[in-house]
Amino acid sequence: MAKTTFAEEVYLRALTGRLVGEDLLASYNKVAVVSMKNIICCSTATAAESAFISQTGGKVWHFIVERGNEDSIAKQLEEYDGEAILLLFGGETSLQQAKELFSRLLEKMASLDIIADIVIHVRIFAAGGLDEAIKNEEVKKYLQERNVYVYTFDLDNGMMLINEIEIEIDDSITLHRIAELPITCEHANLLNKSLRDKKMAWVEA
Repeated sequence: MAKTTFAEEVYLRALTGRLVGEDLLASYNKVAVVSMKNIICCSTATAAESAFISQTGGKVWHFIVERGNEDSIAKQLEEYDGEAILLLFGGETSLQQAKELFSRLLEKMASLDIIADIVIHVRIFAAGGLDEAIKNEEVKKYLQERNVYVYTFDLDNGMMLINEIEIEIDDSITLHRIAELPITCEHANLLNKSLRDKKMAWVEA
C-alpha cells in the first residue's frame, strides 16, 4: 500500500487534473467530464474542469455515473453534445467495480453512437479497464471510430505523456505518444510516493 495520506492522494489528483484541463483539453470548446461518485475521482474532475475553464473560457459539465444510471448518463452525454468526454474511473472504489462501471457506460455510449473524442484516465487504463471493455464488439467498433486518448506518466523523466490509442482487430492496444508535458518536482514526488514509494532523481529545471 502506498505511504501517502488520503489528503496527499486528493492533492495529487488536483495536480494531475490541472494538467489535464490546462493542456490536454485546451483545444476543445465544450467538454463533458464523467466521474465515479468518490472523492478521489471528483478531485481530478473538478481540478480539470476549473483549469479548463480558466485556460479556455470554454464550457464544461460534470456527470456522475453510478451502478444503475449508466443509460441515463449516456443519454445526458448525447444531449450535452460535447466535443470531448473525459472518463475518470478508479479512486477509492474497487478496481473490479470501476472496470465494470466503465465497461457498462461505454456500452451505453456505443449504443447511442455518441460522437466525441474520448480521454481515459490512466488508472482505469492501467488496470485493464479498456481491455475488458473492448471484449464487447460494439464497444470495440465504437472506439475504433473515435479519437481515443489516455494520459500516462514517465516517472523517471518527470513527464505526463499524452497518447492516442489504436485498437487493433485482434484486440491489441497500441499507444502512440503525441505530446509530453513536464510535471513539477512536487507532482513527481507525490506520484512516486503513491505508485512506487520512491523519490525522483531528476531535478526540476
